[in-house]
Amino acid sequence: MPGMKHSQGSNTSAPATPGDAFNDADIAFAQQMIPHHQQAIEMAKLADGRAADPEIKDLATAIEKAQDPEIKTMTLWLKSWGKPQPSASSSMGDMPGMNHSSGDSSGMPGMMSDKDMAALTASRGKDFDKKFAQLMIGHHQGAVTMAKNEQRHGNNADAKKLADAVITAQTAEIEKMNTILDRL
Repeated sequence: MPGMKHSQGSNTSAPATPGDAFNDADIAFAQQMIPHHQQAIEMAKLADGRAADPEIKDLATAIEKAQDPEIKTMTLWLKSWGKPQPSASSSMGDMPGMNHSSGDSSGMPGMMSDKDMAALTASRGKDFDKKFAQLMIGHHQGAVTMAKNEQRHGNNADAKKLADAVITAQTAEIEKMNTILDRL
């Protein structure tokens, strides 16, 4: 039951111990942030061979390095909590509550549409750099919104700590991308 302590056995590799209290907000945070981070990594990988700006290249590398371990952590939480993993589908269209349209907060905030991803994939050089920064700003803003929701409604201390780290890191990256956009 949400808000009650759950025990699924011991898993010492999981950052959150299975007995830690968690609630529906913690579960939703992990289940939604995993595919959200996966899409950010998918976007970041596009920079290789497409990006011209060194700061965009560095930022893309930093996004991959930061978000992949967070995905692993949240996956372990869900396993330890006995909750289902989100779909591994890159389109994520089969997940309930998922929304690919930018700016529409009725689903998962900040997710890129298939059209946005196709446009980013097709772009090169300075055009890629601008699209990447613009799309990633929206994507990061969505992650910050989700993390703030976790801070307000979550119960698990480790999930709330990760939400705080997401807010701090992605807010700084948004500021950096805005600076990059101003000079591009």
